[in-house]
Amino acid sequence: MIKGNIHSIQSLGTVDGPGIRFVVFLQGCNLRCGCCHNPDTWRFDGGTQYTPQEIVDKAVRYKEYFGETGGITLSGGEPLLQAEFAYEVFNLCHQNGINTCLDTSGSILNDTVKKLLTVTDRVLLDIKYTNDEQYRKYVGCEMNEPIEFLDYLQSQKIPTTIRQVIIPTLTDSKDNVKELKKIADNATVVDKIELLPFRKICQTKYDNMGINFKFGHLPEPDADTMKQLNKLI
Repeated sequence: MIKGNIHSIQSLGTVDGPGIRFVVFLQGCNLRCGCCHNPDTWRFDGGTQYTPQEIVDKAVRYKEYFGETGGITLSGGEPLLQAEFAYEVFNLCHQNGINTCLDTSGSILNDTVKKLLTVTDRVLLDIKYTNDEQYRKYVGCEMNEPIEFLDYLQSQKIPTTIRQVIIPTLTDSKDNVKELKKIADNATVVDKIELLPFRKICQTKYDNMGINFKFGHLPEPDADTMKQLNKLI
């Protein structure tokens, strides 16, 4: 039976999709985002192996807390790198009446990913920047990749939340947020935009791993900036 490499599990998450979520962070990522909070998920050979059934058995224990809106979220790392495993997890979740949510950068779209999306109730899609230059410089892929992913979500009518980290000097301008809203407005499946304040609590992870935190020199956005930008959406 297929197994997935799992970095960690959060039993009662409140910020990774609607309602109370059982959040599974998968190991491995194909990108190197400057603001990444989880550099310990980058490597593919880390983590603990679980079968899909083992993951779902754990999630079922918390089903009474999910209510009508909660469920399971697969995050990472990048869960699309283990799309076959993710499909099996979500398929079993549906058999157990558990809502499914996928947290992704949208940088991979192949037949296995499309199969996974057939059992995905909601996607949390990171649109990290609104121009290709920043995507290439600070993410490691082209902007057209998540945009094409969003186009596919639109074609399949999969409810979508767009998320972006607000990073001072990079994404904290009104023009950027207006452009993000324009992207969202062009896809009727997008019913929510979340602006997430850049945080540096992850600095300790980088220090312990001996890795340079690219955005360690940048400040965190203040509350007034977040308030003003949120007004735009």
